Amino acid sequence: MRILLAEDDPVLSDALLRALTQAGYATDWVSSGDDAEGACLANSYNLIILDLGLPKQDGLSVLQGLRNRNNSVPVLILTARDTLSDRVAGLDLGADDYLTKPFDLPELEARIRALIRRGPQANPVNLSCGPIRLDVQGQRAFMEEQPLELSAKELKLLEILLRNMGRVVSKEQLVEHLYSWDDEVSENAIEVYIHRLRKKLEPAQIPIQTIRGLGYLMEEAV
Repeated sequence: MRILLAEDDPVLSDALLRALTQAGYATDWVSSGDDAEGACLANSYNLIILDLGLPKQDGLSVLQGLRNRNNSVPVLILTARDTLSDRVAGLDLGADDYLTKPFDLPELEARIRALIRRGPQANPVNLSCGPIRLDVQGQRAFMEEQPLELSAKELKLLEILLRNMGRVVSKEQLVEHLYSWDDEVSENAIEVYIHRLRKKLEPAQIPIQTIRGLGYLMEEAV
């Protein structure tokens, strides 16, 4: 899952980036409305967390531009503007949720989960292949209903492959979904995680095939 955080307060942004990363989200951060608009034009997101008081272009203008371009990505407004007229304006322009500052982090995380579940890019919360099952919301994997120990990156990788069962996923697609802008990605990072996941899935006899020059393919054994 990839999130765009548009927030001009660097202290708050740093705290949110750490919390979202720990929760398993690849998160990009921008600090102005113009940069938020550019990021939305260049990338696909599962959710946007949008401050209204952004420099260069305010959050409502960014939101209006998104909806005018028929971009229906879920938008959570996170702002200090707490009047009824502010909330009505944001929701009328197409925001999916509105949370005022100060806020409690567990509530923000719960709202994020809810929006991703019901958003236009929402997907099943349980994915499976043979004896492997992934609880997407709980970020837990099971083999024959026994817990399967996977790192955060391995869980994300498994989710991407399960969502694309029978289709080749390129290395570029994996990098886009596994890492945010600020992450340093070594040349062989994806190969390392693929190798680790393969080893852990061996008892389930679910191969991850390397399609030379194209990417990786997961198919359920027949």
